[in-house]
Amino acid sequence: MATLATLGSTSVLRFHKPELSKAKASSKSLGFVTSQLSGIKISCNILEVAPVKPISSPFTPALQPVARRICPFTGKKANRANKVSFSNHKTKKLQFVNLQYKKLWWEAGKRYVKLRLSTKALKTIEKNGLDAVAKKAGIDLSKE
Repeated sequence: MATLATLGSTSVLRFHKPELSKAKASSKSLGFVTSQLSGIKISCNILEVAPVKPISSPFTPALQPVARRICPFTGKKANRANKVSFSNHKTKKLQFVNLQYKKLWWEAGKRYVKLRLSTKALKTIEKNGLDAVAKKAGIDLSKE
């Protein structure tokens, strides 16, 4: 049902929701109507609002996480430094850690372990042994 109301120079056309006897589902979801006529507002009073469905699962990103540029054994990470030009203009840059993928023989596990570690950690492992360095860093080699 529609009613026309005039307020000064503005006309407002209001639609009221009819009683649902055998109405189509498309008319049930009608919330507003656009008009080709200028100066007339067309709106609809909807008494029932569709319930909001909760999200069934949390949002998961499509991209896989990237390995961080941090050595797990020494804790070394990127250093923020200045790149200085000839004119002494300074711009920020990152000095990354020299990380390498390396397969090391783990004597206690009697197998090779593939690790991503810095060259400084590699020298420390050669000096002190893989078990001692991993124990000090709190790394469980049996998981890897």
